[in-house]
Amino acid sequence: MAERLVVISDMWGTKKGLWIASYFGYLQQYYDIVFYDCQQLGDIDVPVSTEENVHKAFVEGGIDTAVAHLLKKESVPSHYLAFSTGGTIAYKAALKGLPMKSLTAISATRIRMEDQKPKTPLHLIYGALDEFRPNAKWAKSLDIDLTVIPNFGHHLYSDEKIISQVSLGLLEKVTKKAV
Repeated sequence: MAERLVVISDMWGTKKGLWIASYFGYLQQYYDIVFYDCQQLGDIDVPVSTEENVHKAFVEGGIDTAVAHLLKKESVPSHYLAFSTGGTIAYKAALKGLPMKSLTAISATRIRMEDQKPKTPLHLIYGALDEFRPNAKWAKSLDIDLTVIPNFGHHLYSDEKIISQVSLGLLEKVTKKAV
């Protein structure tokens, strides 16, 4: 039976997320994938969908709503792959007891404000030029290893080279034979 992978979009959900299909192309053969649109999880409905308005809606309750909805919807221990705001939602849900086998979060925006780490294997990936990246002091204080990729900014998760690297890392988890 295939391992379960829960994928949580960035703040744009399916509206600007054509890149996410590349991840599915790599992963769907080996994982049973469940996908969540961040905006739907957070009940985000803004009349004018600008980056500022959508971000504000998440910060002013949408993240907490999304965490609550994810906790209600998911009870099976699964691997998680999450992007930007989706990474923040998955991280916070894990802190509240979401059963998680692992969390791969790319450019998770607000976890730098957390003072705890979830009890699950973490793979946190950031571009070196990402203004929302946690600093080394934060990572050290929580004993978290950050993967920082040079010459990339916040949206590195939509780059084909990164998609390939992250996907291959996730595939190794399910294709390696126990020795």
